[in-house]
Amino acid sequence: MGILQDMREDIQTVFSKDPAARTLPEVLTCYPGLHALWAHRMAHWLWKRGHTFSARLFSHLSRFLTGIEIHPGAGIGRRVFIDHGMGVVIGETTEIGDDVLVYKGVVLGGTSLEKQKRHPTIGNHVVLGTGATVLGPVMIGDGVRIGAGSVVIDSVPPGSTVVGVPGRVVQNGMRTETDLNHGTLPDPVVQAIQSLREEVANLRKRLDETETGGAVKKEAPRKNRRRRRTKKPQGD
Repeated sequence: MGILQDMREDIQTVFSKDPAARTLPEVLTCYPGLHALWAHRMAHWLWKRGHTFSARLFSHLSRFLTGIEIHPGAGIGRRVFIDHGMGVVIGETTEIGDDVLVYKGVVLGGTSLEKQKRHPTIGNHVVLGTGATVLGPVMIGDGVRIGAGSVVIDSVPPGSTVVGVPGRVVQNGMRTETDLNHGTLPDPVVQAIQSLREEVANLRKRLDETETGGAVKKEAPRKNRRRRRTKKPQGD
């Protein structure tokens, strides 16, 4: 695809993924995520051709203007949308697939000082919730949804939903939609506590039934014994 076709597709992506987008002038002037992606493509083009200083300088200028830091060495696919975007950090060896939705505050960071693959690989149709952090050369499968504030340090299978610190898979099953209803995501900690409460309630019920049954059985012989003791012998 040509540059103009890529830009047209990016604009259409904004309209399809953000209900707040109303007019073309608004999208062209008021969407820093769009500006950051366009600037990254230029910086990435320079980086691939060995102009590393110019690429870093260009990306640094983009960071100053948009609040979004994307290393020029990162690879980003098509129809990626960075919503709001303030505080987003994408490391050098990060690879992002197509149709990915990135909310504000997302960090795709590295955990190694060695010059090797040290940042995440993000599959297609992935949703990265607000403030989500993915660290290290992990693989995030296609259709994964990562909840707001989650910290992911292990690879995630396709179609999963991840929440918590550290991130835990709470749902499996392939998905292709790109929305993330944060209010409907399950909480594994709350589920574990609720399970323990139910188990304790069941144990108390069984204990009460056992104690009640034992008391009834013990009382019966005592009554019989009292009756036998009070019984007087009959004369001739």
